[in-house]
Amino acid sequence: MKNTQLPVGYREDAKGRLIPEAQIKPIDQERDCLLAELLAIAEDINNRLRAFRQKAFGDVEAFAELSAEKYGATIGGKKGNLTLVSFNGSIKVHRAIADQLVFDERLQAAKALIDECLKEWADGARPEIVTLIGDAFQVDRTGKIDTARILSLRKLDIKDGRWARAMEAIGDSLQVSSTRSYIRIYKRDDAGAYRQINLDLANA
Repeated sequence: MKNTQLPVGYREDAKGRLIPEAQIKPIDQERDCLLAELLAIAEDINNRLRAFRQKAFGDVEAFAELSAEKYGATIGGKKGNLTLVSFNGSIKVHRAIADQLVFDERLQAAKALIDECLKEWADGARPEIVTLIGDAFQVDRTGKIDTARILSLRKLDIKDGRWARAMEAIGDSLQVSSTRSYIRIYKRDDAGAYRQINLDLANA
C-alpha cells in the first residue's frame, strides 16, 4: 500500500485508488484481513530469526575465542567449521562456513578442449563416460552449471594432453564468489539419534 494513513471507511486498491469499504465485497475485506494478519506474523518471525541468527553466530564465535584464550586450544577446523556438544551429549550445535564457487570464462576453454576429445572418441569411448561428460555441462533451471558435476570430471583417469589441459583450465577457472554461513542445532532423541531443530518453514 502506498498510503500509510487512509481515510476512515476507505481502502486502497492495487492501482492506488481509494475505494469506500461499503463498495468492497465482504469476502474481499476478509481476504485483506487474513493476508494482513499472516504478513504481520511472518514479518515478526523473520525478525526473530534474524536476531537469533546474529546471536547464535556471535555467541558461538565468542565461545570459540574464549576457549582458545583460556585453554590455548583451537575449536573448529577447515574454513571455521566447528561443533559444540553439551556436557551430557543431548545438544549439538554445528557452525558451517562454506565458500560458494563459480567458474570464470576459462571454463569455456575447457569445454572446447573436451569437445575436441569427444569428437575424436565418439566411436571408441565408453557410453557412460560420454554421458557423464555431457551432463556435466548442462545448466539447471536457473541457468547455472552444477559445480560438483564439473569438478567430478577431474576424477576421470583419461590419458590425453587436451584432457589434461582442460582439467587445468577448470581448476584455474574456479573462483570463490561468496561465503555462506550456517548454524544447525540438534537435539538427541530417545533412540540416541540427533534430530535437527528445523528452522525452515517448509520442513518445520
